[in-house]
Amino acid sequence: MKKSLTALAVLAVAGVASAQSSVTVFGIVDASVTGYSNKSSDLNGPTILKPFYLNKGSVTTSRRELANSAYNTSRMGFRGTEDLGGGLAAGFWLEAPISNDDGQQGIATFARRSTVSLSGGFGEVRLGRDLTPTVWNEVVFDPFSTNGVGANLILTANNAGFGNFGTPAASTAPFTNVGTNNYIRASNTVGYFLPPNLGGFYGQVMYGFSEKTKYSPGQATPDVANSQRQGRYAGGRFGYANGPLDIALAYGSSTIGDQFYVGTTTKINSLNLGASYDFGPAKLFGELSRATNKMDYEVTPAAGGRPDIDLTGYLIGVTVPVGVGLIRASYAGVKFDANQPSTPFAPRVADPKSNKLAIGYVHNLSKRTALYATVARLNNKNGAALTVGGPAFVTAGGFTAKTSTGYDFGLRHAF
Repeated sequence: MKKSLTALAVLAVAGVASAQSSVTVFGIVDASVTGYSNKSSDLNGPTILKPFYLNKGSVTTSRRELANSAYNTSRMGFRGTEDLGGGLAAGFWLEAPISNDDGQQGIATFARRSTVSLSGGFGEVRLGRDLTPTVWNEVVFDPFSTNGVGANLILTANNAGFGNFGTPAASTAPFTNVGTNNYIRASNTVGYFLPPNLGGFYGQVMYGFSEKTKYSPGQATPDVANSQRQGRYAGGRFGYANGPLDIALAYGSSTIGDQFYVGTTTKINSLNLGASYDFGPAKLFGELSRATNKMDYEVTPAAGGRPDIDLTGYLIGVTVPVGVGLIRASYAGVKFDANQPSTPFAPRVADPKSNKLAIGYVHNLSKRTALYATVARLNNKNGAALTVGGPAFVTAGGFTAKTSTGYDFGLRHAF
């Protein structure tokens, strides 16, 4: 009996395998020695009220570690396609983050991507968890993409310091959170991609469901925050790539909060434009970005409601091939604007700003294996507190975040 069951199981697996056109196991293992140094300064001095104030100088937090994903994000995945005939194909993609520096996180969640799709001459319809259209420009049009101490500053500012993009459920340590933070990736989405034969034009749209429970009549709705719309995402990206030129415009709207009985909905609307041009000896990159954290009211308050909060950013970068290696460099800046009304006879509060310079080198030992090194320095002004990574700034006791410096020296292998 056991032999019969085993034979049936083998036949079933063989039947699935024969119907599947291709199944691939893939991944990246990336490890680096990484260091961070984040400095805060006491910017205060003697005043009329405190004539004998003694400035405390500065305090630095630092850390050195064996990290992962400083060049490419460590991952392991499975993807496959099935030819359905008539130009149709079905596909799946399951991709998990891994922490190879300590082995603590393996294939526990497919938090990077978890999709099933149907494609043909009409394009591709994709269902599941995926990258949002708006984050693609920050991935593609930065020499350092989203990894390591040189990672895109615009992405850092949006993801770490601009509205929190929702209130995700608590993570189950040490697994990556797949809650409602939909700045980089969104869950519960339906996406559509244009076919690739449009003379260089490409594009996609995505809608992510909030999956909130609705009540009828509305008075039965619980009086709790974020019960109706928070978590919803809608966005799109359209571009043109031909020869050395690639340019794309993306827009996305993330609903990050709602109060049903107050009648408010809080959204972050993001717009960015990215481009690159390969001259041969060097490839140039650029990005312009604007995000607005806004609150919509069913009934606008007499005082006008909360002002919008804006985050603007720019980035320029370059890569230069040198033999089997690649030099990378970028410079970026961001500014936060709370749009607060000016107060008579009071100095205007300066907008928080940050800028970042990153330089690196990648030495390709083969098509799949590379050594790399990156150094980066970030400067904060007017109360901004962004870092290249590592420990938080000391801000208690009158200290203000100032500079953040970091380095990565690592090895990446893809399979």
